[in-house]
Amino acid sequence: MNLFSTLAEYFAYDFVRYAMIVGVLIALCSSLFGVVLVLKRFSFIGDGLSHIAFGALAVAAVVGLTDQMLLVLPVTVAAAILLLRTGKNTKIKGDAAIAMVSVGALALGYLLLNVFSSSANVAGDVCSTLFGASSILTLTRWEVWLCIVLSAVVVLMFLVFYRRIFAVTFDEDFARATGVKASLYNMMIAVTVAVIIVLAMNLVGSLLISALVIFPALSAMRVFRSFRSVVICSAVLSVVCATTGILAAILLETPVGPTIVAADILAFLIFFALGACLRRRR
Repeated sequence: MNLFSTLAEYFAYDFVRYAMIVGVLIALCSSLFGVVLVLKRFSFIGDGLSHIAFGALAVAAVVGLTDQMLLVLPVTVAAAILLLRTGKNTKIKGDAAIAMVSVGALALGYLLLNVFSSSANVAGDVCSTLFGASSILTLTRWEVWLCIVLSAVVVLMFLVFYRRIFAVTFDEDFARATGVKASLYNMMIAVTVAVIIVLAMNLVGSLLISALVIFPALSAMRVFRSFRSVVICSAVLSVVCATTGILAAILLETPVGPTIVAADILAFLIFFALGACLRRRR
């Protein structure tokens, strides 16, 4: 009973309710497109875009932008489009292009913060951005509404274009043969993932975003085989892990991002064991 009363006291504060709303929405969006990225073997793009977003965030902090989203979001979306085109049309292919751009953005971002930042605690600011230590608990009402609107657009987009996304995920050549514009939907997926990455930076930090995208999908794949079942299980599991992680972080006074990722890892281990048991029975 003491546990519930403690949680009730915390949820009386706006910042806790904001963190829970944003956490659940981001977890849901990440899981939907995380399945697509894992199946297309392009999951590393999440890590690359998160590093680029960190670099853009550093530039926004240095120039003193009050609303950093105005710079971070368009830069990350542009980077997603650039990486997709670079990976296909030049000599720098796929993972090499992502690694080159992401590592460069991460290094330059940290360099800018150290050279030009006016903050007295640069190391603390960088740690918070990389690991989502406390930024999720400082969300404003405007940021929460922005997350709600963008999350609704992402979920609606996934539902409306579900069949085309399914076709592009498994067989692009067949999708093109049936009249589906595979390049257009690949671009849509990349841009949507970029939006999710920017939203998720406040939740788990730029270094842990890939875990939020990949772990629920991998966990669901241990047990289920159909695309629809994997997507549904991944979404439910991601929301449950995000909720559990946020509540645990509040009660245990641990960083929110790493706590959510720890919940995702625990869920993966459980589903891995469950999947192994199911395969033995078959």
